[in-house]
Amino acid sequence: MIGTILPNGVAAAELTTYPEGLQPHPSEEHLISRAVEKRRRDFIGARHCARQALAELGEPAVAIGKGGTGEPLFPRGIVGSLTHCDGYRAAALAHKLRFRSIGIDAEPHGQLPEGVLDSVSLPTERDWLRTVLPGTGLHLDRLLFCAKEATYKTWFPLTGRWLGFEDAHITFTVDEESDGAGAGAFHSELLVPGNTTDGGAPLKSFDGRWLIADGLILTAIVEA
Repeated sequence: MIGTILPNGVAAAELTTYPEGLQPHPSEEHLISRAVEKRRRDFIGARHCARQALAELGEPAVAIGKGGTGEPLFPRGIVGSLTHCDGYRAAALAHKLRFRSIGIDAEPHGQLPEGVLDSVSLPTERDWLRTVLPGTGLHLDRLLFCAKEATYKTWFPLTGRWLGFEDAHITFTVDEESDGAGAGAFHSELLVPGNTTDGGAPLKSFDGRWLIADGLILTAIVEA
């Protein structure tokens, strides 16, 4: 599923069921030696997907480390993103010579827990939800959260800085062929200075794609 909202040149892999006997790369075991079983399966599954994506890019299936804030550490020359939620793990990777950064996120297609929306959204975003949410049958509050997560995952590798939920304003469009539901695009307008550490142009906004299918919400940003 995730591949349908990614451009050419990005390699992706996903797991909707957990393979029996799947083990971490030996050089990753120490990162999860004290983790509970669910955390281990999410970690192992997502990194298994990353190695599948690496192979698709013609790269060796190496260990994927973890940075100081928990971010995945991909091999030199590779950009990418991992995600996981109940029943789903995925990775999207590409060569850095082609793309600057990638951010993907997956969430269950369900309503956000009570009280969460106010802490992850702007007043204008909540106004939009009140206008479009009734009668759609879609949990667009969770879609908004999912797009914010993809925004942060794209932002952090380029800036090395935190991005709060209030630091990006997100708007959505729906594909005409989806009959008002199911798939579309989103635009993340960054509300804080976007100076980067890679010598590239400062970040002002991101454009991404979203998909709702099989009980999941998926979002993806690929910054060229």
